[in-house]
Amino acid sequence: MTVLDIPELALVALVGVSGSGKSTFARRHFAPTQVLSSDAFRGLVADDENDQSASADAFDVLHYVAGKRLRAGRLTVVDATNLQPHARAALVRVAREHDVLPVAIVLEVPEALAWERTESRADRTFGRPVLARMQRDLRRTYGQLAREGFRKVHVLRGVEEIEAAQIRYEKLFNDRRELAGPFDIVGDVHGCRAELEALLVRLGWELVRDDAGRPVDATHPSGRTAVFVGDLVDRGPDSPGVLRLAMGMVAAGHALCVPGNHEQKLLRKLRGRDVRLTHGLAETMAQLAAEPETFAAEVAAFVDGLVSHYVLDGGRLVVAHAGLKEEYQGRASGRVRAFALFGETTGETDEYGLPVRYPWAREYRGSATVVYGHTPTPEPEWINNTICIDTGCVFGGRLTALRYPERELVSVPAEREWYAPVRPLTAAPARPDEVLELTDVTGRRHVEHPYGSLTVPAENAAAALEVMSRFAVDPQRLVWLPPTMAPCSTSTVDGFLEHPAEAFADYRAAGVDRVVCEEKHMGSRAVVLVDREPALGPFGGGAVYTRTGRPFFGSPLDDELLARVRTAVGVAGLWAELDTDWLLLDCELLPWSAKAGGLIREQYASVGAAGRAALPAALAALDAATARGIDLGELRDRTTRRRDDVAAYSAAYRAYVGPTDGLRGVTLAPFAVLAGAKSAYPDRDHGWHLDLADRLHAADPAFVTPTRRRVVDLSDPAAEAEATDWWLGLTAAGGEGMVVKPYAGLAARSARGSLLQPGVKCRGREYLRIIYGPGYTEPDQLALLRRRSLGRKRGLALREHGLGLAALDALVAGAPLWRRHELVFAILACESEPVDPRL
Repeated sequence: MTVLDIPELALVALVGVSGSGKSTFARRHFAPTQVLSSDAFRGLVADDENDQSASADAFDVLHYVAGKRLRAGRLTVVDATNLQPHARAALVRVAREHDVLPVAIVLEVPEALAWERTESRADRTFGRPVLARMQRDLRRTYGQLAREGFRKVHVLRGVEEIEAAQIRYEKLFNDRRELAGPFDIVGDVHGCRAELEALLVRLGWELVRDDAGRPVDATHPSGRTAVFVGDLVDRGPDSPGVLRLAMGMVAAGHALCVPGNHEQKLLRKLRGRDVRLTHGLAETMAQLAAEPETFAAEVAAFVDGLVSHYVLDGGRLVVAHAGLKEEYQGRASGRVRAFALFGETTGETDEYGLPVRYPWAREYRGSATVVYGHTPTPEPEWINNTICIDTGCVFGGRLTALRYPERELVSVPAEREWYAPVRPLTAAPARPDEVLELTDVTGRRHVEHPYGSLTVPAENAAAALEVMSRFAVDPQRLVWLPPTMAPCSTSTVDGFLEHPAEAFADYRAAGVDRVVCEEKHMGSRAVVLVDREPALGPFGGGAVYTRTGRPFFGSPLDDELLARVRTAVGVAGLWAELDTDWLLLDCELLPWSAKAGGLIREQYASVGAAGRAALPAALAALDAATARGIDLGELRDRTTRRRDDVAAYSAAYRAYVGPTDGLRGVTLAPFAVLAGAKSAYPDRDHGWHLDLADRLHAADPAFVTPTRRRVVDLSDPAAEAEATDWWLGLTAAGGEGMVVKPYAGLAARSARGSLLQPGVKCRGREYLRIIYGPGYTEPDQLALLRRRSLGRKRGLALREHGLGLAALDALVAGAPLWRRHELVFAILACESEPVDPRL
């Protein structure tokens, strides 16, 4: 048996004369979708697989399809004779364009056998001289394949060897997806051995020293793996010491390392190449001269064996010295290695004479987290799920590591400035924290955050930009937006579309054992951001805005509302208790008509008025016809039900209409305290949130409305029954219904560790008439509505919820405005998703 090793991702060219068995070999060893046959493509473009005049077009299409497959990371096999150098050159070019390795598998059989097979095929009409010419071309091919760029060449001679061959797939050296960490990723060391030792110790590593006291390895009690991003050498005081420690950790399996451009330059020098001793290489060579001669050889072998980049943790993490674009990740080519080592430049130089780096991270949209170094920066900054952790230790900055998956940064200061930088390390960042750029939010964007990730389509971003730029409050004050809320699963209880039984079952299935049922106030969602001192607070007094970021009433009414809230917070003692000078509250403002009066008049009242005017007149006409002996009983019954439904519909929306004058008649129902200056509060249970809301009500009972609730143990049927009766009473009295939430709080997670729905709404039977129409309870309509799909709505709610939690964390952590705005903007963009608005 002959084993053919080929990379898992490659362009495989089968090479052989007609009749050598290439197609049979392809069918035996590869999936049909992996094989691109030149005959098949001739058939596609010319309706005749033997039409040689169509070969140019056929191969044009074949190369196009091969490129699409390789771009998607799929193994591709080309079944053609591939005997001509120009044909093979085209395949090598396609492979290089997509940074994969070209592989050749040559099949050689005796010419007599090839001719016998060819003669037996009715679709082969050429003569034996053509086959003889193919054999001559094949013999010339053997010595050319490697020179032409094929990285692996396998030659199978004879039928027995061909039939006994087995394919074995090789992972690329950079593919270490099986390693899930946890990792400690260390930035550019540049010979700063003492700082590296200090950083490892701070990260919890235990150093292993040789008889001379030199660190030669390190172990972590928690089994973590270190990953060095390269540039271990040059400029610093002890490059050999850094190499000795890193090499020992890698040899022991405690670390991985990718090469930096400085290692590559050192390797060329150690191999006798003509290299200029600049940028710290002279210092490294002098330090190595003091080491045993064998050490330099060990260093050369170590550097020579380093892989350009690593793909780790199932493809979720990529480490490369200078970073790596998405299309290069997990690929192998000269340009991939060059990008990983040096990055990309614009061709310009800055005022210090240094090359201007192309800002690839600003355009990055990949799902993998990319960690890199190469370009020193005063502070690590997350940009589109990438982070540079070179904080210029050798220039007097810090040596930094990123804990993964925790995304925690750990650093130690440099002992001194070991090498004067050409560009000052403390140069101002590219833009102030408070500056927003249009490119931060336009186009199709991938947003990564601690609670997940999502892609914002360009059209959704455009819709959000329209709202943000024209109607929303100042971005400094737009710190959070509430997620959409999905209803509970559709009920099968007779006459009900939504019922508490399904809400309880939904959370029980997710592993939740305790929920809180909160009265659902029928008003308008209001986010209240209030400063303790209007003139001195960080938010200029604060803001009151809607769930789409618009000012709620506008000045001066919003200012008056904020003053009432500010006073209530003070009377309740929350400023001191929470040790904060601002608070962010999630609330409902009542009545509904205070904000939605125009909507009620135009969308709901007009329907009710029309029904109340038309249906009694229709009944009178039906009664008159019946009096003349016409049997209209069924029609009259149906019309009577419609009249009663319209009356119930009108009563439903009228329950949420009340007279207001300014803030007179307006009340506010807070139900969550989201964040303050020292902390965000999603981890607090809903009992804590509602207790604070009760204290605000006690402080200003005329303005702050309490939220009635029930806490339910989902293992207790009696508790569920009591909460259901409470819900029936609420809705019978005209209430909208209730919201069921995991009692543990906004950041509650399922038994599998995923975020839970922050709340599901369970709306009353009569309230739903406003949403679905007066006659929605008719059996046929109710049966149709029960087919509604909730999956998209629930997915949207979870995505927005995760973004909101990330925005709260960023707010409290003092993240730059652009980062906070990116998260809030993404929530608003999600609202453009095509979801049934009635859900």
